[in-house]
Amino acid sequence: MEGVLLGFSVVAVLVLIGAGTAAIAPQKARSAQRGVTPLVYYITNPCLMVVLVSQTDVRMVAGLYAPLALGIAGITAVVFSAYGLLALRRRRRRPMPDGDGARASARDGGASGAATGADVAVGAMASCYVNAGNIGVPIALYMVGTTAPVVSVLLAQLLVLAPLFLTLFGLLGRSGGPSRARTILGSMLNPVTLGVLIGAVLSLLDRRPPEVIWEPVRMLGEASIPLMLLIFGMALWQERPFAVRERRADAVVGTVCKVAVMPVVAWALAGPVFGLTGAELLGVVAMAALPTAQNVFVFGLHHGMPVTVAKDVTFASSLLSLPVVLLAAWLLGV
Repeated sequence: MEGVLLGFSVVAVLVLIGAGTAAIAPQKARSAQRGVTPLVYYITNPCLMVVLVSQTDVRMVAGLYAPLALGIAGITAVVFSAYGLLALRRRRRRPMPDGDGARASARDGGASGAATGADVAVGAMASCYVNAGNIGVPIALYMVGTTAPVVSVLLAQLLVLAPLFLTLFGLLGRSGGPSRARTILGSMLNPVTLGVLIGAVLSLLDRRPPEVIWEPVRMLGEASIPLMLLIFGMALWQERPFAVRERRADAVVGTVCKVAVMPVVAWALAGPVFGLTGAELLGVVAMAALPTAQNVFVFGLHHGMPVTVAKDVTFASSLLSLPVVLLAAWLLGV
């Protein structure tokens, strides 16, 4: 239990440091956010994936747990997307505000019009993409006794979900960019996915590069999580959670999908369908109950997507995830 609390506490402290930095030096924080986001996206996060995946038996987790994690995330994303598309239809039927109302709507993240379609994509990813990298490791080790559930989630997310959502982000994000074919190819071959593939090859070959190469890669990977959490904390201070009225309903639904729908789907698939019990079942449910990963915010920011919903869902699920994980352990009697 101490490991679980430690995982959540580390996240909270680093987010508070980022928020404090933005409060004391707002201009410096904005400059840091613009500079650190591509650093995390292109360098530190891929290095982290190489290290994590290479140290796990990929054959073991790819058989059952990775497809199970993918199914859980896919069903949850479909639930949010169904809500988002219905909400999009309702909003398009409403008359557009004019004057000051139109300018307020644009500032608040595009409550109507084309921007809402991008919000559906970001919200779907925020509802199903879990923070397995830092919080998941101590929870898996101390509650289940193995990191297999964590790596299975990482494989499902980074080899399937991330390329899929990043392709959508590339198509829906900044306009005037490369062709659709180049956008799709670039999104599928994003740096994080390449890091996972390299780590998987090293795991399958049971090899590791020379220490002179491996040690710098490991050091860069260790920097990824703190940097992501600092960026997220700065963003929270710059725009307070649930401050955009037009996006509150989306954020609430996304949070419910993350902390309630996804764990229930995990229990239904892992237990009655796949027949898992005991610690194995708890591991799958606990991973599904983890909060939204800060990667969603970083990915959205990098692709010029509206990130209000991702930020709000990440914040709310971070607060609610620990009670949900503890409740799952109590209900499953593990």
